Amino acid sequence: MAKKIIQINKNPVYDFGMVATVFGADTEFYGDLNYKQSLQVNGYFEGEIVSDGFLVIGKGAMVKANVKAKSVIVSGEIHGNIEATDNIEIHENGKLYGNIRTTKLKIADGVVFEGNCEMIKPDGEIKKAAV
Repeated sequence: MAKKIIQINKNPVYDFGMVATVFGADTEFYGDLNYKQSLQVNGYFEGEIVSDGFLVIGKGAMVKANVKAKSVIVSGEIHGNIEATDNIEIHENGKLYGNIRTTKLKIADGVVFEGNCEMIKPDGEIKKAAV
């Protein structure tokens, strides 16, 4: 079976390029993970993720982790809190069970989101807006 790698759109907000590392659908990872560039999880991950780059949770993936990253794209399922300094996108059929904290948020139709949302300014200051 061929691996599917997401090509992120090239524009000022999403200038990431190709995903550097992919955990395949048959991969299980338990523990804490720190990385600098980009990661796509298509399998099972349990632990904690910290990154200066971006994280893609692929369709069919199951992640049980708290995440701190620059950007997070969710197409699979995640149980845990997400803090993204740039943005969070939850794509169609994505499922997020946890709180989010970010500067920009995009949620597609068909998404399951159970948790609280805290919008922050790029410098980390909390915006006073109800979501």
